[in-house]
Amino acid sequence: MPIRLIAMDIDGTLLDSRHELPDANRDAVCQAFARGIEIVFVTGRRFDFAHPIAQRFPCDLMLLVNNGALIKSKSGETHLRHLLPRGLAREVLNATREFRSGAAVVFDRPRENQVIFERIDWEDPVSAGYYRRNREFISECVPLEECLTEDPIQVMFVGSVARGRTALEVLRSMPCASEFSLAYTEYEQRDLSILDVIQSGCSKGAALSEWVRRRGIAREEVMAIGDNWNDRDMLEFAGLPIVMGNSVEGLKSLGWEVTLSHDDAGVAAAIRKHALDIKEVGAPK
Repeated sequence: MPIRLIAMDIDGTLLDSRHELPDANRDAVCQAFARGIEIVFVTGRRFDFAHPIAQRFPCDLMLLVNNGALIKSKSGETHLRHLLPRGLAREVLNATREFRSGAAVVFDRPRENQVIFERIDWEDPVSAGYYRRNREFISECVPLEECLTEDPIQVMFVGSVARGRTALEVLRSMPCASEFSLAYTEYEQRDLSILDVIQSGCSKGAALSEWVRRRGIAREEVMAIGDNWNDRDMLEFAGLPIVMGNSVEGLKSLGWEVTLSHDDAGVAAAIRKHALDIKEVGAPK
């Protein structure tokens, strides 16, 4: 069946290793949109962290953010919102005190106080860049639990890969683990992990399924492109799953087609091949 919707991750997929947008990716996405194909960015980023990327595209698109907890239009209109109950968020924070230095609570707020940390280390070698880029959205609260005056979108943990994997096991072993969902991302070369605790049933795949149902699009008409563990159920849902060349090895072993890496504009290569039917120079006929 022809592709009617393309869903793609942002970090490690649409953006290259320098967090830049390759011109080839932007051009291919715009060409697909011009042919009537819907474009959806599906990301772990918050809306205000993903929106500057969306603004670089002169076409309409949707953003499934916070690993599927929110669906928003490019203009900021909310189409779906699943929040994490604040009591459950408090239980998660109480059970993960050893990971508090990398913990944050994320809220759906207009601008200020969207992301609350207990303490912000502006010189942290891993997170300082994120802090600087999001300065107007972040703040501190001691102890962190005191920020839970309303239901958040998620509780987030950032740290090394080893620390992230340990936190993942701690959360999976909680008595209330069935009451929330976990979205895990890791970048071994950067020794970085991001673990999100979101409302039960939330995921990139669940949000994409809900969105295409609303749009009257069959899953066989969906192409999804991703690179990390939190993309897995989105890829499983799509009729045409595409894995990035720089993907975690576990995704590559699942038998899906592998495109070029994010530094070689793998998104553009996949779109040209499957949505635009453009033969690459030197490719077998």
